[in-house]
Amino acid sequence: MTADGRGLVKDAGIVLLRKTADVVGLTGHIAAAFGPGRPERICRGTVLVSAAAAIAAGARNLSQIERMLAGHAGTFGVCGSDSTLWRTLDSVDERRLRRLRVAHRRARKKAWQLLEQRPGGFPWLTIGGKTLQGWIIADLDATLVECHSDKENTAGTYKGGFGVHPLGAWVANTGETCTILPRPGNAGSNTAADHHTVLDEVLDQIPDHGRHSKILIRIDGAGATHETIDRILAANHKRRRVASTIGWAITDVEEAAIKALPEQAWTAYLRQDGTPATVTTNDGEQVDYGHVAEITGLPRRAGWPDTMRLIARRVPITDRDRAAGKLTTLEKRTGWNYAVTATNIVRMRGTPGTHQPQWLDVLHRHHATVEDRVRVAKQVGIGHLPSASWQVNVAWTLLAGIAADLEAWTRLLGFHDHDLLAKAEPTTMRELVYRLPARLARHARKRWLRFDRDHPHTDAIATAWQRLAATANLTT
Repeated sequence: MTADGRGLVKDAGIVLLRKTADVVGLTGHIAAAFGPGRPERICRGTVLVSAAAAIAAGARNLSQIERMLAGHAGTFGVCGSDSTLWRTLDSVDERRLRRLRVAHRRARKKAWQLLEQRPGGFPWLTIGGKTLQGWIIADLDATLVECHSDKENTAGTYKGGFGVHPLGAWVANTGETCTILPRPGNAGSNTAADHHTVLDEVLDQIPDHGRHSKILIRIDGAGATHETIDRILAANHKRRRVASTIGWAITDVEEAAIKALPEQAWTAYLRQDGTPATVTTNDGEQVDYGHVAEITGLPRRAGWPDTMRLIARRVPITDRDRAAGKLTTLEKRTGWNYAVTATNIVRMRGTPGTHQPQWLDVLHRHHATVEDRVRVAKQVGIGHLPSASWQVNVAWTLLAGIAADLEAWTRLLGFHDHDLLAKAEPTTMRELVYRLPARLARHARKRWLRFDRDHPHTDAIATAWQRLAATANLTT
């Protein structure tokens, strides 16, 4: 064993994340958000974008970011120390936070333009057997982040823990993070003002390419407030259609409406592929797993929009439902577990069958995929707040959202046709791409990163780099 190796770079795959940031213009936009500084100072755009790349690659705090980037002086330059990063985050006040969000939005617009130009185009979702061409779907959800030390604005949570309670929004089409609103641990799940703030940021972050925008907002029962529903309806105008599906609490009024439904009003419950869900009885007979029916107009509630539809769903009661001990008298008597969805969708123009209650139920059930987005967000920075300062943690939360987007853009632009890496989660990408070592060589006045030729994904990494390099030459 010797200690005389030269040109070795660990975590060499981070260069793909940095390249993506440069391709979509994120580095320049963030640098502009900080404004010009003294020439001898390091570019703050480089500091934050490099830190975001390190977070995407698995760094969980400032010192890990410094160590991870220390070996990349020969690839994309000096990125500053952990002290430099801390001072940069600490300088992000409300004014600079707004400018950084604008930088994030501009980079997202560029990234989406590039996605439209790739083979296969923009990733439109297929739900219930129907492709929602032209629809951007944003899912809102809150989550709890545990903290094991006393930090500013940490508090006891409704689940008996201690930490913070951020509310976020994610783009279901691409897996991007639209926004994450840091909140104290004792913040309410259905606080209308917080949903209003996040909705405004979602509408601001989703790019408008000069054509009619179609946006679908999906929220669980925490969004069933007058203020939230009114805000969604007010967001509609001539150039933008905003639809929504929201979980609805079942009270005595809804139960009375469900009781009033004749049995023939219930139609088959659909799977996510659009086919009826059936189960086999003990007699070998195929029967419907569950049913869906529309109860619009049956619950008499004043003050709610006339355009709002209510879709009821019933499925068999499970052992987990019984163990939770939350079954109502109606559910115990009928043997069905009920849920209701509120929506303002009459139909989605250009997609046949989107007015049907069964399909609207499938559309809202697909909202459950946001749990994957929340889990991934916690893997990419949100799950660990690095400072006792609330201002630093707010800036860190924004940086973690940028890191998650860099990771998503890198996969969608560089690995879109790879069976495994195209849909891989960050932990998989770190193991197979970002944390791989390489040797930095110089030849013909160029720098070359040489990955192990026997690694199974080396060709995919090289192809991704070539795609990103070619994409950089495309104009907006």
